[in-house]
Amino acid sequence: MIYSGKTLSVEANQDAIALLTIDLEGESVNKLASYVIKELGEAVEAIKATADLKGLVIRSGKEAFIVGADITEFHQMFEKDEAFLIDMNMTIHGIFNAIEDLPFPTVTAINGLALGGGCEITLTTDFRVMADSAKIGLPETKLGIIPGWAGCVRLPRLIGADNAIEWICGGTENRADKALAAGAVDAVLPVAELDAAALDILARANSGELDWQARRLEKTSPLKLNAIEQMMAFETAKGFVAGKAGPHYPAPVEAIKVIQKGAGESRERAQAIEAKTFARMALTDVAFNLVGLFMNDQVVKKKAKGHEKQAREIKQAAVLGAGIMGGGIAYQSASKGTPILMKDINGDAIELGLKEARKLFGKGLERGKLTTDKMAQGLSNIRPTLSYGDFGNVDLVVEAVVENPKVKAGVLAELEDNVGDDTILTSNTSTISITRLAESLKRPENFCGMHFFNPVHRMPLVEVIRGEKSSDAAIAATVAYARQMGKTPIVVNDCPGFLVNRVLFPYFGGFSLLVEKGADYQRVDKVMEKFGWPMGPAYLLDVVGMDTAVHANAVMAEGFPERMAREGKTAIQVMYDNKRLGQKNDLGFYRYEEDRKGKPKKLSDEAAQALVAEVVTETREFSDEDIIARMMVPLCMETIRCLEDNIVGSPAEADMALIYGIGFPPFRGGALRYVDAMGVAEFVALADSLAEELGPLYRPTDALRERATRGEAFYG
Repeated sequence: MIYSGKTLSVEANQDAIALLTIDLEGESVNKLASYVIKELGEAVEAIKATADLKGLVIRSGKEAFIVGADITEFHQMFEKDEAFLIDMNMTIHGIFNAIEDLPFPTVTAINGLALGGGCEITLTTDFRVMADSAKIGLPETKLGIIPGWAGCVRLPRLIGADNAIEWICGGTENRADKALAAGAVDAVLPVAELDAAALDILARANSGELDWQARRLEKTSPLKLNAIEQMMAFETAKGFVAGKAGPHYPAPVEAIKVIQKGAGESRERAQAIEAKTFARMALTDVAFNLVGLFMNDQVVKKKAKGHEKQAREIKQAAVLGAGIMGGGIAYQSASKGTPILMKDINGDAIELGLKEARKLFGKGLERGKLTTDKMAQGLSNIRPTLSYGDFGNVDLVVEAVVENPKVKAGVLAELEDNVGDDTILTSNTSTISITRLAESLKRPENFCGMHFFNPVHRMPLVEVIRGEKSSDAAIAATVAYARQMGKTPIVVNDCPGFLVNRVLFPYFGGFSLLVEKGADYQRVDKVMEKFGWPMGPAYLLDVVGMDTAVHANAVMAEGFPERMAREGKTAIQVMYDNKRLGQKNDLGFYRYEEDRKGKPKKLSDEAAQALVAEVVTETREFSDEDIIARMMVPLCMETIRCLEDNIVGSPAEADMALIYGIGFPPFRGGALRYVDAMGVAEFVALADSLAEELGPLYRPTDALRERATRGEAFYG
């Protein structure tokens, strides 16, 4: 044994080949935590000190190769200064360079996921063999940073600048066939044949058949690009990537700059450039928030898996109510492999639902994500019906009829009589109390809410709503089914609007108050889009639909009259009264025309502006900061109330629900991270100053004031 540690070991085989196996004790996957890097450095020194070795194979003892650095360490590391981060990365560069400089050929056997630092360690060796089921990539830009362990240095020299820019800026996980085509790996084969293939490559390299030294020289030398080629490769890419990433996500463009600056430099000089930029990006708020987002996502997934372990298997599902929503739910279930019945009392609605599912499958086929066979198989998983004939064998039903409590209650009672005693019933409702709907059922313990967001195939969130009598078994089965559908389920407790809509409508309330005070709604949209929302509040209302907004607002006002009930007409009500429903009929705060792709194009409309003028009570100029504060404070305050009322279980779940459900700007980390970034005491002071003029919607809770007094953030 050359080296033995808790995370990796090195032994020599009979042919004097060193086999470095990474296998973290007590972990399901390999990750490059700081203690792993320490042992890797010790192992490399032991390899260098061992005489007569003829090669090195780096391999994994787990199903994945290495999933990346240990992201749980990032926040603690990023609290250090720039000098610390540069020094840390240069130390790791030294270890990786020592692997690259070993006096014999080297190869990595990539048996599974090799991401981030896991990908970068594969780039240190002369050759790479990859399992046909594995994936490789550098996703760091998705965390607001850049590859920091020479990914920006080695990958362009290995696969060319254009390919490297695509991989790094896109943060993609690349399949084995793509990696082979790009030149990132030398062979792709079944995982069982990897070790033999790695040893074969080393034998051929030692015999002189493969020139490993020439390969190494090319990978450690400057890029062979003249000035014109550099301009073509880098300047064009910077413009394209900047447009695609947007102003709030600087990491992809910074990665291109690092590749460009290091292109003509030696390995060590290029690595120093990379280390300095990595440190600078790691200290940004964007990186802090995106890393926090990753951690929150892990919390949400862990909670969902906990429910899933307790769940019965959902082999057969059904959706009650077809049309666009029912068709979207049927498509999502069928496309992920769970057969589904789609029932309606109306044949036209059935056809509309099937048309929606066919359209979505067709798009998958056009984009190359589906084969014709898989599309046919997916469509065969949807069975339309006008009767309850086959509902006796259904494990879970999603009721998706019209958003009317009496209609839903009647349909659910009828449905319960036509399913098995153990069948789980769920309601796809955005506002109606699950506890109230359960009153019509004989087995309320088998019932809960399952709120999908529109469009179903794009929106990742599903709110699973626990009513007063919903059993743990019903919640577990619904969470499991949502995960089978490829969705992110978050369990919330019952209240008007549940979590997401309860938080969204105070945001719309802030918008209505701004308009009444004289703010131009088009300017409000532009300010909030610049802030990071995918669309401003007026535009979002047009997408949601004014009829839906008026209905939901009435539910909120009834449930929370002190802060959500309003006297007089709002701009939203005026739009609704004048039959301007938004994109549903091409008239709302804006008017809409189809563009060349058949999508609604937003246009300014003087008629809408004239109608909004009816509710304006004064004329006032607002700064961008004023607009942001008046929009964001009520949204954040309601999120805080939901946490305090135990509607949602944790800050992580609250923030992820807003990001996945309504497009809260990810780079800001969520409503509660936004409050933490401002400072809880500062947020309370801002809310108090607005509440004096604008009322209870803005007023901090007593618990929040106590939190501010204690100096306690929502995240530790």
